[in-house]
Amino acid sequence: MTSKGRGDEPDEDPGRLSIFGRDADDPDDAHDAADGGEHGEEGADGGTGAPARRRRRGRRLLVWTLAVLLVLFGGAFGGLLWAADHYASSVERIPNAFPTVPASEQPPAVPHTGQTFLLVGLDARSDQPTTGKEAKAPAWQVGAQRSDTMMLMHISADRKSVSLVSIPRDTWVPIPGHGKAKINAAYSWGGPALTIQTVQDLTRIKVDHIAVIDWNGFRALTDAVGGVDITIPRTIEAKGDAREWLAGTHHMDGAEALLYVRERHGLPNGDLDRTKRQQNFLRALMLRTMNSGTLSSPSKLTGLLGTIGDVASVDDRLSNTDLYDLAWSLRDVRPDNVHFMNAPFGGFDTIDGQSVVLMDDGAAGVLWNAMRTDRMDAYLAEHRTSTDTLGEDVS
Repeated sequence: MTSKGRGDEPDEDPGRLSIFGRDADDPDDAHDAADGGEHGEEGADGGTGAPARRRRRGRRLLVWTLAVLLVLFGGAFGGLLWAADHYASSVERIPNAFPTVPASEQPPAVPHTGQTFLLVGLDARSDQPTTGKEAKAPAWQVGAQRSDTMMLMHISADRKSVSLVSIPRDTWVPIPGHGKAKINAAYSWGGPALTIQTVQDLTRIKVDHIAVIDWNGFRALTDAVGGVDITIPRTIEAKGDAREWLAGTHHMDGAEALLYVRERHGLPNGDLDRTKRQQNFLRALMLRTMNSGTLSSPSKLTGLLGTIGDVASVDDRLSNTDLYDLAWSLRDVRPDNVHFMNAPFGGFDTIDGQSVVLMDDGAAGVLWNAMRTDRMDAYLAEHRTSTDTLGEDVS
């Protein structure tokens, strides 16, 4: 069961700002005393000292005006920090999300190379939510859920670009303790910890954090932003359980978007086309969020954190401060600097009666190394023609 985390407490109350008044050690007060003070000697011009008194009163008025403004601003800022902490606290935390194998058996963290998240969408096979604060069932039970979507998201150290790489759910990989299987079985057998261990062993990339959302949450998140616009480039005929999709731009609510991203039987390349649809949806969601100015508005950002808290869960190493700072640090990222792609494809196969996706290990190794060393922009420039990146024409 997920547990609600608590963020870092600030060292000081941001609403208690210093009042910049004068004290006995203030050099300006000492200067005033040297001039004779309010009841001191006559000024150098032979007058009664009135000009000096006016200057002192003017300085004090300015100081106290600034002090009042700082207190008012500090109170507002303190309220904003409280709201941010409140909404970040509403994001459900997943305990024990990381593998417990010795550090020597895990990829080393590479300093100053950004952050890497593992994003997991669950096929919970349940009508009850399993992620977010409305969860009625645990986010993981042995055999109860498989990961339906899996992406590695790398955020560059300079916070100027984001790269998301989908690993198809049917990818045939070694799963620690279980031999080879489809990668989505890792979540079923061992939850987040085994999933992270499997991905780390596959890529040799240190996973910093994990975020999990089930399909109930996916639907609710889409509705919370007012739906998304998805363009279908050409009509796709109904096939089996797959519905017909007419060519054109569709404004999809949560239920329709869920049908769009889950479908694969009516698509020519099955699971590979399905991951493209998932990426296409995330791009549409991102564009809607960016165009509404959410990431550049502290008040809207706290609301976004509240929405995420309703539907998603993250590991308990991600504090409230980490969550807010990360979202705020991405405010200047533009859509052109967010790159979606599939892991290098090595073909389809049938193994033990199962239809599986094979990875091109050689090409994947180059990609994983670029992500590990925070060189994704250079990688994309060098492999622009060979990388399976997301285009505008998505079936």
